[in-house]
Amino acid sequence: MDDVTRRLLQRIVRRIPSQMLRPMLEKWGRLQQKQLGSIDFSLPKIAITEHLLSICQEKGWGTKHITELELLYVIDNPNVGLWHAFQLVDPEDDALMVEMMQFKEQFKSNLNKLVQNVSIKFKKHTDEAIWIRLAWGESFSKPNHFTPTFVVHHLQSSYVFMNNVNSKKKPLLYQALVLATRYQSIKHANLSGRKLHGIRDLLMKQYEQVFPSKFPSHIPERTEDKEKANNPLIEREQSASSSNRLQLACEAFGEGKLPEIQSAVYRLETKFRGQSKNMAQSKEPFKCVVTFSSTNLLESLRNCASSGIASTPVVPSATHVTYICGCVYGLSAHPFSRVRFGTWGVTPKGTLQTSAQSYPFSVFAVENRRRRRSHPE
Repeated sequence: MDDVTRRLLQRIVRRIPSQMLRPMLEKWGRLQQKQLGSIDFSLPKIAITEHLLSICQEKGWGTKHITELELLYVIDNPNVGLWHAFQLVDPEDDALMVEMMQFKEQFKSNLNKLVQNVSIKFKKHTDEAIWIRLAWGESFSKPNHFTPTFVVHHLQSSYVFMNNVNSKKKPLLYQALVLATRYQSIKHANLSGRKLHGIRDLLMKQYEQVFPSKFPSHIPERTEDKEKANNPLIEREQSASSSNRLQLACEAFGEGKLPEIQSAVYRLETKFRGQSKNMAQSKEPFKCVVTFSSTNLLESLRNCASSGIASTPVVPSATHVTYICGCVYGLSAHPFSRVRFGTWGVTPKGTLQTSAQSYPFSVFAVENRRRRRSHPE
């Protein structure tokens, strides 16, 4: 066994939590029941790694077999690193007819023509997603298995999700994907985050969607929301408006579970209305970027509206994340002091308490770019 395989196995065992180590080795399927029973999982990971190394050396397993274990772990625990969503554009007539084996052969053949040294590993998941692990090498160097790239693609869909892609290798990967999927080009979907399932559910509409209605029906207030108000005077005072706020929030974002999105960026071109004379007297608009971040942004926005922290009804700009399926938006002619997409900036930083859990909710205004006129001397 070479040094790269040894270090790779040590790295993978360190990443896998102790309680998940035995289930992952069972799912790996390389070890016999007798060999699996000979491992004492109560020992430190160093001892477990040495035992696994001796078994791999006895069986003659190399990097090819060890990377299978890493791919299985990433499939079960995808929320590691930053995922970027891409969309395939302009399909050919037979794009929806591409099958698993055809895609694998075309992708591997095209990428091997573009890159001399690259390691490619495929795995089909239970949700019909194809997982690809790529280890890139250079012309005179072997593939680097310690910084792999992961790609997820659902056949019969136009979306691809990538993790840890080197900017130098991006064009090569794009070309191999486009040729293998029978599309003309690929573009960034303006959506990224650490929760792969949240990004996937948002783009592929795999959640309870909201359809606008001219005559919305009354949504009853949930039991847990009623139990939050312990003071009868406060409950009596707010009972009239709380049910209306809840209904408006559910009409905007839905009542079910929402995809887990961590941030949304609004690029504004606006005029300032406030006490600052220098900014208020400027005739030309200035540019700024407002970033909303949370552990679960859509849930935070919905609870801001239902709890009264944000104004209702919710304006369409606040729900762009679900309608446009992106996290970067451009708005113009919207006065920043009023933040026309709701009063979400009422608290610069804080924690929003909900009936289920607390969501850290932050608002940052950055990249304040004012246009300056050049005055002749």
